[in-house]
Formats: sequence, C-alpha cells, structure tokens
Amino acid sequence: MLGAVVSNASAEAEAPVATPSEAAVAAVAPAPAIDTLLKTAQAEMATSQPGDAAAGASKAAACGACHGLDGNSVNPLFPKLAGQHETFIAQQLLQFKVGARVNPLMVAFVAPLSAQDMRDIGAYFATQKIQPGLADDSKISSPLSPYLDQRLVDVGQNLFRGGVSARAVPACMSCHGPTGRGNPGPSYPSIAGQFAAYAATRLNFYRSTKPGDAALTNANFAVMAAIAERLTDEEVLAVTSYLEGLHAAEPAVASATAP
Repeated sequence: MLGAVVSNASAEAEAPVATPSEAAVAAVAPAPAIDTLLKTAQAEMATSQPGDAAAGASKAAACGACHGLDGNSVNPLFPKLAGQHETFIAQQLLQFKVGARVNPLMVAFVAPLSAQDMRDIGAYFATQKIQPGLADDSKISSPLSPYLDQRLVDVGQNLFRGGVSARAVPACMSCHGPTGRGNPGPSYPSIAGQFAAYAATRLNFYRSTKPGDAALTNANFAVMAAIAERLTDEEVLAVTSYLEGLHAAEPAVASATAP
C-alpha cells in the first residue's frame, strides 16, 4: 500500500531531471575547460547581491511550466524546487549555463540569465513551501532480498538515519540534516519531500559516473558518486521513497470541543 507520510518530528528531539544525454555528455566533456568556465562564473556570482524573492517571482515564471509556479511540480520526473536553498538553485542554474550540467531542456532557459537573476530565482523558490508526497509502506516480498518482510519506508528511514556501515555508506542526514532540509553553507540541498522518481534518477546518475568523468570535478558530486555506487537498486528505491514522504511535523491543532 502507498500511504506513509513521514514526519521528521522525531528527528528534531537540484533543476530538470538528468537524462541519458546528461550522462553521455558528462563522460566526454572537456573537464578543464568546463572547470575554468565554472570558476569564472562563480566569481561573478560571488560579487552579486543576495537574491530578491520579489524580483525572482517574475523571473521564475518560465520555470512554472515544468516545476510549477510555486515550485511544486506535478510531474515526478521534474524536481520540486519549493523550499530549496537559494544558493543551491543558483549554483545548479550556473552549472547548466556553463555546461557543467547538461540538459537540453534547460539550455534555452539559462542562456539569458545573469548571476543576479539566478540568485533572485533561487530566493523566490526558497520562500515557497514544498508539498510532500507519500512513502511506500508496503512490505518487501522478494525472497532474495536481505530486507525480506520489512516495510520499504522503514528500510529507507534506516538508510537515511544510519547508513550502511558495512559498506561505508554514511547516513544521508549527516549532510542533509535530520529533517532532510540540507545545509545551504556547503550547498547540501534540501531533499525532504522530493519526488522519489526524480531522486532515484539523480542517485542512479551518480552511480553511472566513471573515473575521469567531467562531472566528478565537482567536489560534492564526487562525494555523492562515491556513496551512490555502494547502494543496491532496492536501497535506492527505499531511501528515495522515504524522502518523498519526509516532511516537517505540523503543529498540533487544538480540539474545538470543550473537555
């Protein structure tokens, strides 16, 4: 049954989907040239002003066709941007513009954007509230699975909070936080409430990289690639399903009935 909405209350006590073409280009793109372009663009962004959400609202209008006007996409292959950190969104847009990330759908959108535009767009989506989905709480039935008879959502939660020490897989929350909201300082994205399908596509893209790929010049990408390659298909499914249902605990609503 699909039905688990995962609250992160107990824990308190990236851009269009990657495609096969992105993986192919990452493998052949000239890493030094892209690295130089990226550093130049990042230097420009460093001199820009903090994003203005009001200005970003109009600049983000074109994003709405795929990602939703409020950043809550209705297509599970296009990521939700609502609630994502300004700096992370801006950095992803920058990477698309210089070719460090390649997606044909994004080329026309990022081409005219300045560094300030990117920060404004990021600031706008950062003010929006993400709408979480439902985690899969069905039991794993494959007799060959080491997780036989465990609920998929429980396997995902264990991976998120504890990792797999035997394979040197760290807990997701060690970088993305116990609530999945990430850390804007080192540009660790918010992943709570993200579509399982999109998150799985990204993890599988990380798994597909090989030594020498241009994408691995990005330090955070290299870290994720090293972690993702140690996960099984089943674990990718479990942890991404858990993330889709992960959300902030809603405040208790007082009963309208007098005691």
